[in-house]
Amino acid sequence: MKFIKRFDEVCMQDIAQVGGKNASLGEMIGALSKQGVRLPTGFAITSDAYWHYLEFNHLLEPMKKIMATLVDVRDFAKLKEVGRSIRTMLEKATMPDDLAQEIAASYQALSKQYGVDACDVAVRSSATAEDLPTASFAGQQETYLNIRGVETLLLATQKCIASLFTDRAIVYRIENKFDHFKVALSVGVQKMIRSDLACSGVAFSLDTETGFKDVVMINASYGLGESIVKGLVIPDEYSVYKPALEKGFDSILKKQIGDKQTKMIYTDNANDPVATVEVAEVDRKKSCLNVQEIVELAKDVVLIERYYSALKGSWSPMDIEWAKDGLDNKLYIVQARPETVHASQEHVHTLTRYELKSGQKRIVATGQSIGQRIVSGTARVIKSADDIGQVQDGDILVTQMTDPDWLPAMKKAVGIVTERGGRTCHAAIVSRELNIPAIVGVQDATTVIKNGQQITLDCSEGKTGCVYDGVIAFEKTTTTLTTLPKLPVELMVNVADPDNAFTSGLLPVDGVGLARLEFIINNVIKIHPMALLHPEKITDKKTQDTIEALTYGYSDKKEFFIDRLSQGVGMIAAAFYPRPVIVRLSDFKTNEYRNLIGGSYFEPEEENPMLGFRGASRYYNERYREAFALECAALKKVREGMGLTNVKVMVPFVRTVTEAERVLQEMAKHGLERGKDGLKIIMMCEIPSNVILIDEFSQLFDGFSIGSNDLTQLTLGVDRDSESLSKLFDERDPAVLAMLRMAVEGAKRNKKHSGICGQAPSDYPEVAQFLIDLGIDSLSLNADSVLPFLLRYVKQ
Repeated sequence: MKFIKRFDEVCMQDIAQVGGKNASLGEMIGALSKQGVRLPTGFAITSDAYWHYLEFNHLLEPMKKIMATLVDVRDFAKLKEVGRSIRTMLEKATMPDDLAQEIAASYQALSKQYGVDACDVAVRSSATAEDLPTASFAGQQETYLNIRGVETLLLATQKCIASLFTDRAIVYRIENKFDHFKVALSVGVQKMIRSDLACSGVAFSLDTETGFKDVVMINASYGLGESIVKGLVIPDEYSVYKPALEKGFDSILKKQIGDKQTKMIYTDNANDPVATVEVAEVDRKKSCLNVQEIVELAKDVVLIERYYSALKGSWSPMDIEWAKDGLDNKLYIVQARPETVHASQEHVHTLTRYELKSGQKRIVATGQSIGQRIVSGTARVIKSADDIGQVQDGDILVTQMTDPDWLPAMKKAVGIVTERGGRTCHAAIVSRELNIPAIVGVQDATTVIKNGQQITLDCSEGKTGCVYDGVIAFEKTTTTLTTLPKLPVELMVNVADPDNAFTSGLLPVDGVGLARLEFIINNVIKIHPMALLHPEKITDKKTQDTIEALTYGYSDKKEFFIDRLSQGVGMIAAAFYPRPVIVRLSDFKTNEYRNLIGGSYFEPEEENPMLGFRGASRYYNERYREAFALECAALKKVREGMGLTNVKVMVPFVRTVTEAERVLQEMAKHGLERGKDGLKIIMMCEIPSNVILIDEFSQLFDGFSIGSNDLTQLTLGVDRDSESLSKLFDERDPAVLAMLRMAVEGAKRNKKHSGICGQAPSDYPEVAQFLIDLGIDSLSLNADSVLPFLLRYVKQ
């Protein structure tokens, strides 16, 4: 045929004929179908057909005359007028008979291939100048879904051709210096996957926020995938660790359920073939994909990334659309394009940190942060795309949700706030490409933020972004990592929040000296583990309902605890792999345990929890022994189920040698046996008895990590939580320094690793230097202290 190419007839070398999307589909069908990647097939209406369409209708010169009237692309009113005039001209033109006949014949052949009279297809634009290596700005042209029948297909094809002149496509070509009349459009006609009966979404072969390349990030929601991009839903989010996945582990690091309140489905109305409907509440609480499907999809993503990286000759992270067919219950890849934001940053050796200056701050709203930056500006609250001309340079755009029509205004803005959407909605994707921060999913943003209000967006603190009232000063620090000194000790970092792990993993450190289980239990699990093991002891109806809501989908509630805890630890371990990650077993005090949901049913009230039922004493005690087994099961899953053997386990607050022996026996009973599969068990050295008997404790453990907070408290007899005694709490006190000396020297004497993970090295450089001079093996600092600590060494 003159104007048609089947997808299995094209590859990446045919971009000039079929555009980027269609060429990529053809490439995957030809190369990756053999490796098990499922792709729905179809055909491309080539760029030759586009030029034939223009020539047959004598459109080229009239289009040029209209385009010549657009002098300033920032004149939104004129831009809209020009775009609308050209699109109307293209849509109302006549389809040449020879082209119409080829399209009809190809469609009938595709329908026959799928065993139906009229195949349902997606009609997608595929321009010959899009998805550049530096920016994709996807969605320049239109896509038409659930198209059936030859006549409907011909009309959709004409609309696709006309969409080469959407406002955003015109702006894109001008900014990238493409001649409007040397760029052509190919139309892809692809078999629809019945995701309206199942689910669909997007997947990236990296973490979209940090660029961490060893994970697959998957978003999923019910129905057609457009609901995610349009920000109609907050989707499920899954993260899978690639290196362990390739070794055969089911290494799911995150499995977060989104709200998924609506879905887009097919209709039988030819004029309106897609509708948005409510999702039943019971389905909203469920995961769209099961474990096997998450793993299968992640494997497909890895195959696609590997193939395109080989084709390119360098790392090529991928942005992939996928769909599950509700008829055959199989997963399909429907599109793949290079991810453009992080691919060009592979060899960047600088780290930029933003930090708000201290002072009074009033939070106006919160949401999901995109961009890890801080910015201030004037809020421009826009309710409709018709009003985007109000956005001025330096404004912060505030709206319900953006779509590709908003791109000219987004390029003027220094930040974006939207009421709807998740990490892969249009506003999030474009803000990354524009290198500006965004906060999405901000409830009532267009109401609580006033037009013209001065605001500050803070996206520097991890997953949650804050909108502050007024202009708040902040510091921006850029560090060239290659110029930092090599210390005479290992430099480690303390990590609590798994959501910040990928960012912390970029720091120039040798691993994690302290990963706290308490943060994950308190902020992710929220429920006392004994309440999951013994729900019959919970008599309060409200507490019962809260537990049921949080653990929905888990018939065995203890699996909820194991899954959530292992995923949190796994996220941290993956971010630093193969560098060591020392995970401390839970060290809540009884008052803190009581604050967990259901905790009051299982925790005693103590006069001094700091010196009470905490740390090692809990793990073998009947009050907590069953719960400790869950902690062990989670850590065992991380090491053996996820393949993250860089995890070491640390036991806190060990009062006696006998207690140490009992805890180690309890751990071994649950599969955490010292030395097995290389497992190293560390002891917190934080009680004077630990220092005094360090020779005896050395027979039981592989090393020591000094907890300077508790060691100071117990050496000086000062309650570290007492405000009235705060001036006496000082790690630089001679008695504390003497304890530190004895601990380090004792470890060296027994040929055991020694480190410190307490606050002292972060707060006091002189304490850090004192320990270095003693010959300590590692210092573990808070994340915000790492770069300042290293920079001090540059100046010395």
